[in-house]
Amino acid sequence: MSFPDRKETEVRRMLEGPYPALPPDLADRAAERGRRMLHRHQVVRTIGWLLLLAAVVAFGVWAAIVEPWAAPPPTDTTPPLEGW
Repeated sequence: MSFPDRKETEVRRMLEGPYPALPPDLADRAAERGRRMLHRHQVVRTIGWLLLLAAVVAFGVWAAIVEPWAAPPPTDTTPPLEGW
């Protein structure tokens, strides 16, 4: 048989003892903090979507100007081979 661990004994003593008093406005403070967190997450999500939209628009404008799907113009960097 194993003896109870010191930590286990201490935890059991803490759980059996009197519980500390909670502040009366704890629920209100927790709800307000939750609202602030939700608002912050919503703002971050909105900014993320706006950045994604701006990136898509910038890519569309770049693609319309550069036309990367078109064939490159012919280059005349080397002389033609004649007389072979």
